[in-house]
Amino acid sequence: MSKLHQDRIANVASRLVRTNNDVIFVTPGADLRYLTGYDALPLERLTCLAIRSNGDAWMIVPTLEKPSALAHHVPDMGIELLDWQETQDPYSILLKSVGSITQPLVNNLMWVEKAFGLQGASQVNVELAGKLLSDIREVKTEHEIACLHEAGAAIDAVHDKMHLWLRPGRTEREVGKDIAEAILAAGHVTVDFVIVASGPNGASPHHELSDRVIESGDPVVVDIGGTMASGYCSDCTRMYVCGSAPAEYLEYYAVLFAAQEAARLHARPGVTCESVDAAARDILVSAGLGDQFIHRTGHGIGMETHEEPYIVTGNKSLLVPGHAFSIEPGFYFAGKYGARIEDIVTCNQDGILSANNTSRELVIL
Repeated sequence: MSKLHQDRIANVASRLVRTNNDVIFVTPGADLRYLTGYDALPLERLTCLAIRSNGDAWMIVPTLEKPSALAHHVPDMGIELLDWQETQDPYSILLKSVGSITQPLVNNLMWVEKAFGLQGASQVNVELAGKLLSDIREVKTEHEIACLHEAGAAIDAVHDKMHLWLRPGRTEREVGKDIAEAILAAGHVTVDFVIVASGPNGASPHHELSDRVIESGDPVVVDIGGTMASGYCSDCTRMYVCGSAPAEYLEYYAVLFAAQEAARLHARPGVTCESVDAAARDILVSAGLGDQFIHRTGHGIGMETHEEPYIVTGNKSLLVPGHAFSIEPGFYFAGKYGARIEDIVTCNQDGILSANNTSRELVIL
């Protein structure tokens, strides 16, 4: 994969030229994994990639992390590998190699202490990279799209087995434990999140597992995801009910189903991100559920569960082939219940393909 990562680094360098910035610094996280394939530990010790606008690149790592960097073939990507001992100043060592800088950028999720360390050592104010990196990452290659569909199939396999674990008398935490084990068994290398939100807990979109006992008639929001060995993420929400759901809930769910389907039918290259949000939101608003839809319709996905493009009012960016994002409208009634239907979809020349293909109907257990 060295050639792939060399091309990505070269792409960053060319964008630095266009923005009149001379260097970008990138610390551990999804940006570093995307550019180098190295999933470096985010430690208090500095690990940092530096890319100059002329294409030269360096990476500094703590000496104890050097074997890991070598195992990930960092030097094979044309990156000069530097290391530092505990009593040395890594910022000075890195900047000595990088040379004089005037307009440096740092990746958006760099720890503040690292950004301040670079700023102090260089005596130059650093600025956020903003969309420089996300613009590169948000349009996926065919290989990345294939990885996302692989991840989608893996999380679908977990939803297909929900009947084995979800039933009255069990706690959300007990069900969540079974789901987490199944996420790994389905091919993920990490479990990123497990939401099992029963009854009134379903009104909290990001509910954490609790000891609430699931009761007969409870609608249950199950939103789960993980990261595959490829580095790409899954994320899918399905709705379940143990027994018979309240009649009004079934009416609301029919509206939600229609809203999600409308957004799926609308999404295609050439339409704006906000118009996909509107396609779902307008139906919920017309049915009197607008106030209960309290989040955006979707988010991009790739090496992070949430990344560009965001499917939200105000985002006038056009969808293009290679975009990957969620379509997940919902409704939430505090103290009663909630619902969300979520699919990951990818854009191609003709429209969208769904990475999640289990039934979007309310599943009666």
